[in-house]
Amino acid sequence: ETLARHDSLYGDAEKVSGDRRHGSGVSWRQTVLLAFQSIGVVYGDLGTSPLYTYSGTFPGGIRHPDDILGVLSLILYTLILLPLLKYVFIVLYANDNGDGGTFALYSLISRYAKIRMIPNQQAEDASVSNYSIPEPSSQTRRAQWVKQRLESSKAARIALFTVTILGTSMVMGDGSLTPAISVLSAVSGIREKAPNLTQLQVVWISVAILFLLFSVQRFGTDKVGYSFAPIILVWFVLIAGIGAYNLAAHDATVLRALNPMYIVDYFRRNGKQAWLSLGGVVLCTTGTEAMFADLGHFNIKAIQLSFSFIIFPSVALCYMGQASYLHKFPQDVADTFYKSIPAAMFWPTFIVAILAAIIASQAMLSGAFAILSKALSLGCFPRVQVVHTSKKYAGQVYIPEINFLVGAASIVVTLAFQTTTNIGNAYGICVVMVFSITTHLMTVVMLLVWKKNIAFIAAFYVVFGATEMLYLTSILSKFAEGGYLPFCFSLVLMALMATWHYVHVCRYWYELDRIVPAAKLAALLGRPDVRRVPGVGLLYSELVQGVPPVFPRLVDKMPSVHAVFVFMSIKNLPIPRVAAAERFIFRRVGPAEHRMFRCVARYGYTDQIEAAKDFSDSLLDGLKLFVHEEAAFSCSQHTDDNDGDGALRAAQAAAAEEEKRTC
Repeated sequence: ETLARHDSLYGDAEKVSGDRRHGSGVSWRQTVLLAFQSIGVVYGDLGTSPLYTYSGTFPGGIRHPDDILGVLSLILYTLILLPLLKYVFIVLYANDNGDGGTFALYSLISRYAKIRMIPNQQAEDASVSNYSIPEPSSQTRRAQWVKQRLESSKAARIALFTVTILGTSMVMGDGSLTPAISVLSAVSGIREKAPNLTQLQVVWISVAILFLLFSVQRFGTDKVGYSFAPIILVWFVLIAGIGAYNLAAHDATVLRALNPMYIVDYFRRNGKQAWLSLGGVVLCTTGTEAMFADLGHFNIKAIQLSFSFIIFPSVALCYMGQASYLHKFPQDVADTFYKSIPAAMFWPTFIVAILAAIIASQAMLSGAFAILSKALSLGCFPRVQVVHTSKKYAGQVYIPEINFLVGAASIVVTLAFQTTTNIGNAYGICVVMVFSITTHLMTVVMLLVWKKNIAFIAAFYVVFGATEMLYLTSILSKFAEGGYLPFCFSLVLMALMATWHYVHVCRYWYELDRIVPAAKLAALLGRPDVRRVPGVGLLYSELVQGVPPVFPRLVDKMPSVHAVFVFMSIKNLPIPRVAAAERFIFRRVGPAEHRMFRCVARYGYTDQIEAAKDFSDSLLDGLKLFVHEEAAFSCSQHTDDNDGDGALRAAQAAAAEEEKRTC
């Protein structure tokens, strides 16, 4: 039987206003502080890309002086198009209550269309205040059509899930390659002042730095961000200053590259070689996905503020300065960054470059931790320990096992490839694949959730999709030269995630098909050998309805049942957080004399399950409240059906007795 409920589920949305740290309630002071922190966590990878972009674009040297202008123009407009326009001003707004990444997009879509593989959706879930969203209007035919197609097509649901875990796998691959290429490229600069140092010695120095980097992750993003932010800010000031110096000292006419016609001329002049060089150009965008993946650590305004006013101008000025230097010294393209540094500034820049490379690695590690914590809560990854490293910001997490695996992978990659050129061939594939996956998921969000004008959606998909496809085809040409590495890594991770999720779904369906009928439950409890013992019993199950098939087996082995028995389920909703007041929902199982209940504890994918004592206390408080309100409801129903004070007093006494027996 289904009883009407008047419990904490129906709390209004204002109860979570303090929990939504990414909303309009964040002050400008907090935003500026978060923007400062984000410099130390998010942008290290973008900031260190000038260390290797030009060498990756011109591996065989510069053929024509104007090729420098063509590549500079490509770099500038790629930075404007992808990080600035696409991510900072469009993609960041597709966050899931403040959290970003591919799984956040997937969970956002799954709230508007029932695409999850496990059939544990309940009508009450949509009443959770963080879950409360306007249903797609019946007048919005396109959104309804997309919704119906996704819900009715198993192939579409599987394809969407596959694309999501592919994006997650690629971010993980990116997280293992970023430390290798960033640290190795920074340390390689020492050979400018110590030419007798061998490449193998440079590699081992890089490995030592990587080991230190992964060792400090346990201290958390909050502490790491505060320590790294001043350093990376100094780095951006340095590269901007060096860029301005090179423009003034060598050839300021490279500013002509702001004219996109130089891109057209570059392709006309070089043909296929220009297309192949795009695999190097795209390295200027490395770390862009971290802005979205790390959004749970910060907020939209903080990311927009820091990128628009500090990161973009500094990086653009650095690339223009390098182009100015190369216009005069094209033979130095293999080591443009360190060759272009004024002699007096070499050692300070070298030291900060190494520190910035460490920070670059931090950006992708933070994103990898955040994304995998979402995958865990959605049943798409084996259970591992998730450590929440900040009491203020729930999105700041650390996963020890993943930290170890990614750290080991980075060290192995560094030892195996030994040069930034070889690592760059693998690196670009991860970057562009994640871009492309985000574009496709964003298109679904625009159709289904935002319900934007079809012309805007088409323009978004064509412009960004075509650009990313052009870069992807170029970088795939280097598959045999190291590009296979991220594919192999991602396929292994995808297989792990898909297998885990498949078994998770199969187990759920197995239990669902074998739930205990009401008649069998009554007969089981009515057996003379089954005793009711004092206390409250809990039986955990994945099911959110019915009696799990393991219960009769339990009673057969141990013929006793607690005086109050609760069938308990832990359920993860596709939202970041569930307010504590809305955590539990209860139902009776069978008639009142059974004193058996079904309880579902709901968590968002950034929520942390409480300690055992706190959890049990909250559960019992919720159960008492449910019984009390159920008794009050029964009392009011009895009053409606019977006239007179005597009937009312009798109903109240009966309700109080039932509450006393249960609690």
